[in-house]
Amino acid sequence: MMNNSYWNPDNEDFKISCNGKIYVDKSMLIDYTNSILHTPERFICVSRPRRFGKSTDANMLVAYYSKGCDSKALFDHLKIAHRDSYKKHLNKHHVIYLNMQSFVSNQENIQEMIKFLTSQVILELKTEISDVQFQDETKLRLCLEDIYRYKGEKFVFIIDEWDCIFREFPNDLNSQKVYLDFLRDLLKDKKYVSLAYMTGILPIKKYGTHSALNMFKEISMINPTPMEKFMGFTKEEVKKLCEEYQIDFDEMKAWYDGYHLNKEVSILSPRSVVFSLMDRKFKNYWASTETYESLKVYIDMNFDGLRDDIIKLLARKRVIINPSKFQNDMTTFQSKDDVFTLLVHLGYLGYDEETSEVYIPNNEVVESFVNSIEDSNWGPVSESLRNSMNLIQATYACDGEQVAEYIEKAHLETSILQYNNENALAYTIYLAYIMARNDYTMVREFPSGKGFADVVFIPRYDKPAMIIELKYDQDVDSAIKQIKEKKYFFGLEKYLDNLLLVGINYDKNTKKHTCTIEKFRYEKH
Repeated sequence: MMNNSYWNPDNEDFKISCNGKIYVDKSMLIDYTNSILHTPERFICVSRPRRFGKSTDANMLVAYYSKGCDSKALFDHLKIAHRDSYKKHLNKHHVIYLNMQSFVSNQENIQEMIKFLTSQVILELKTEISDVQFQDETKLRLCLEDIYRYKGEKFVFIIDEWDCIFREFPNDLNSQKVYLDFLRDLLKDKKYVSLAYMTGILPIKKYGTHSALNMFKEISMINPTPMEKFMGFTKEEVKKLCEEYQIDFDEMKAWYDGYHLNKEVSILSPRSVVFSLMDRKFKNYWASTETYESLKVYIDMNFDGLRDDIIKLLARKRVIINPSKFQNDMTTFQSKDDVFTLLVHLGYLGYDEETSEVYIPNNEVVESFVNSIEDSNWGPVSESLRNSMNLIQATYACDGEQVAEYIEKAHLETSILQYNNENALAYTIYLAYIMARNDYTMVREFPSGKGFADVVFIPRYDKPAMIIELKYDQDVDSAIKQIKEKKYFFGLEKYLDNLLLVGINYDKNTKKHTCTIEKFRYEKH
């Protein structure tokens, strides 16, 4: 048997994944796809950010369903092997596998791409199925209908990078429509389709309020149900890996967690987790696969309020959006909601379905925003972010006057982060100390002693811990006094020999910040 690329391909790609030093078993995805075979629900389009395991899952489905290979040895030790449907469908289906990126890369336009794709797949069909006379070898749909009509054969379609056309030809609306019409003609209302599984970064492109492929159930970062556990590595999976590799799980979460898909499931970027385990260090692995210039393009768009909202996001606030009008492409933007919705699909923002709020999920993504803003013409915002490291050093030096000056710059305009109480002041503190995220866990309303400390900086490395007490239109010295009297250092006993007490006040009349800093001295009684 020849090694086909499109018709009943082999399992080599999935075998390579299984042979990796770190492999996380996602085979229960097959249990779901088995449940929808030959049903009206057999069309699913799964979109999620790059490097979140899309192609690995597609290769797994090919290896499992394809008649062109024997994958028993690959799957017998995986979770799916314990399900009743496992043996029934293992290598029992004709599979048509299409990686659209490989076709687009070799052709100058969409029409030529479709023509090339059709000829390549039909060439393999004719080699493997020689007893069927095709009525028209220029149309893939007609050839598949001939096979179904004369042999009763059905097909599992696995289409990877389905949306690359919208990324490669973002402004060519006519070519996009030609492509969508091709897919609709190939798949919609076709009895020969046992399963159609498409995966990419973007959901299915909409024209106005309609979709050319409305038979698909769309699974995305906006609406991941019922596939939340397959959209990335879950916290439970990562915790086991951290235990195995003796890596700090809390540090892993701070860097890569934050995509909360529902109340129970939160996922992490597979690429970032794997590389951090192998390198035994934490840094920006996921975003490094694409220059932050791509993020800069979107955050520099001049939609009313977009810049202010990004500042709020960096200050740990959340922003409500309406994702329903997004046209599922990278060019059709009518409002900042469209930009934020795209950033959710790209992985730069998390999305809370219950509240319709977006947020920056973790340190890795914060770094991408900071890099993009620093290189943009954001004036005092860029300057404030660049000053953040200086602010941290001034705090270590107990230079209250310098700290107040840097926080003043971070405050920016009161129209962005309105000041009316200590809680509002806390957001500015988060923004001002944004570069501390790599060394600290910042906890708001830390329960300690006889109350709650406003902001506590708990070090991950050999840095001083910090208790920050905020005052609004009061005496700054009363902040330090309150920390001591209410014993906010309780719960931080392991840091008592390297602990800073920081009091910050904002005067609403002078619109100035003042700061005082002390090194903690614990007196035993």
